[in-house]
Amino acid sequence: MADTCHIMAGRLKEPVDLIIALAGNPNVGKSVIFNQLTGVDVISANYPGTTMELNMASTRLGGLKIGVMDLPGTYALGAISDDQRVARKCILEGHPHIIVFIADATNLERNLYMLLQLIELKRPMIVALNLVDEAKRLGYEVDHEKLSRMLGIPVIPTVAVQGKGIEELLKTSVDVAIGNIEPKPMRVSYGRDIEDIIDELEKTALKHLERSPHDLPVRALSILLLENDKEFVEDVKKDKGGPEVLKEAARLAEEIRKEHGESAAIRLSRERHGLAGMIAESVKSVSEEKLPMSQRLWAYTVNPRTGVPLMLITMAGIFAFLFYIGGALSELLTRLWEIGPHVVIQSVVFGLLGKGVIGKTLIWGFDGGIEAALSVGVPYVLTFYFILAFLEDSGYLNSIAFLTDSIMHKFGLHGRAIIPMVAGAGCNVPAIIGTRVLTSPRERFIASTLIVLVPCSARVAVIMGGVAKFAGISYALGIFLISLLVIIVVGLVLNWLMPGQSSGLVMEMFGLRRPSLKAIARKTWFRFREFVFVAFPIVLVGSLVLGALYEMGAIEVLSQPLKPIIVGWLGLPLITGATLIFAVLRKELALQFLITFAITQYGAHAANLSTFMSKSQLFVYGLVTIIYIPCIAAISVLVNELGWKKASAIVIMTTVIAVLLGGIARIAFSFFA
Repeated sequence: MADTCHIMAGRLKEPVDLIIALAGNPNVGKSVIFNQLTGVDVISANYPGTTMELNMASTRLGGLKIGVMDLPGTYALGAISDDQRVARKCILEGHPHIIVFIADATNLERNLYMLLQLIELKRPMIVALNLVDEAKRLGYEVDHEKLSRMLGIPVIPTVAVQGKGIEELLKTSVDVAIGNIEPKPMRVSYGRDIEDIIDELEKTALKHLERSPHDLPVRALSILLLENDKEFVEDVKKDKGGPEVLKEAARLAEEIRKEHGESAAIRLSRERHGLAGMIAESVKSVSEEKLPMSQRLWAYTVNPRTGVPLMLITMAGIFAFLFYIGGALSELLTRLWEIGPHVVIQSVVFGLLGKGVIGKTLIWGFDGGIEAALSVGVPYVLTFYFILAFLEDSGYLNSIAFLTDSIMHKFGLHGRAIIPMVAGAGCNVPAIIGTRVLTSPRERFIASTLIVLVPCSARVAVIMGGVAKFAGISYALGIFLISLLVIIVVGLVLNWLMPGQSSGLVMEMFGLRRPSLKAIARKTWFRFREFVFVAFPIVLVGSLVLGALYEMGAIEVLSQPLKPIIVGWLGLPLITGATLIFAVLRKELALQFLITFAITQYGAHAANLSTFMSKSQLFVYGLVTIIYIPCIAAISVLVNELGWKKASAIVIMTTVIAVLLGGIARIAFSFFA
């Protein structure tokens, strides 16, 4: 059977000569190194037999075509969650030519634990010691040459965001893969009594097993059996001599428990942590320099007394930035469009085709549609992605996650759910995929439901570009406040309805960093280009379809079934129902189609929505948009991750909540009219 890595690499445009697998803990710059090695021409695909996506791309060194696979970030090589399971399967079953382990120089001890596990597997590998600049700013250096001698494998210092060390990393990886460099990995040693037990089980396994699963070194297999690793226990059971080996493993594990007062798995883990700590301390040299400003600022961000006010100020700053900067850009683009392309397009289309159905339909797409996409996409979506990239690369998102961890437990969630929740503010789709790091179906369902309710950049664009701009910032803030309350209530209710407990937060914590403008720009464009190449065509085609339906008088007929809800309950113009339906394709289309409708019906000046909708109507429209049905991409991911029944439940629930709250808001406004 072909190796799994080679099967997946076969999806690249060209065949590759060798495959590099990037492994490591989360938050160590693994994705940045991946992008530095390959650029941004990335292919994402599910790992065979799972729903976990891996990123793949290719690069060249001399005449070699090299495939690079970015494995899920994980803290260990167990098989507890999807990220750990896939990382291990790809290493054991995929047989990459070389594993590049990305280690964080600022938290070396924590990273070395997984590295020691990898060394036990005896796979070809090297280490990229990343964030060496941050370690220096924290007042210490890591002697990478000494670390290399102790581990017995090459260690290359890197600063991923600046591209430092990347060329040497690639060259060394290839040299190890093709045999120009032959590493001699250290033997991971445990205490004398533990070593005796491992040796005893190793002898038993060599005597009775026909073969070791995945051609694993028998010593490594013995350690996994002592740890009672379920996957390897099942593999050994299938072997003719497996029962005898498992019986001996259980007996020896019980000896460890009696001797040390804890399970063999915990004892082995404890000793591995001890070895990692010893190695880390021996290669670090600490200076007496004053703690850097970034570290002192970080301390303020994670202290609840100062961190919570700072977080609130940051959120307010983001809203203000989007409102004033985004609003100014939107206004500028609208004016430039009105005095330029708008006049030309109207003249050309009406001059050639007249003002009949065809001419007016084309105006919907090429005038109103493109202007709507520009006036929303660039000022609000692009701006939001820039802010999100800045927060990520500065390390501040981790501080927010740390501060809100205790709140997440109120919703019955594992602490690691915080990161997908925060990431959901950019886009719900990858955030939902990110829930795979959670260990139970219950946690994944709750987290996915709450992520769907988190206002993504597309919905933020609707609120800021429609409600804040034409009704006022207070109306927009009111919508975001209601959205937050909905998330809280839904989370508490789901935790109450679905019994279970969450475990604690496990994540890397490090000081704030100085973001690289180049890295931020690359990340921003990487996200925004999807809007450009996917959303723009949808806006254009959707505007043409919407225009054709309107000009032929069909839009009102199609909207009639929605009239009791849209007009009667929500108090909105009937046409908004059609825009909400189209917006299921992408949420920002709700505003773009509404602007398109206004422009084509009332003229270019009607890009100001307040010409035909009151402030209260804009508020209700925004409130419904921010809560109701997720976009089609999010729905498809929900079906893939949770199944169609749970996905349908989320869709129905969000729609009911949106319509119910929208009607209540309309009634509330009527009392103050």
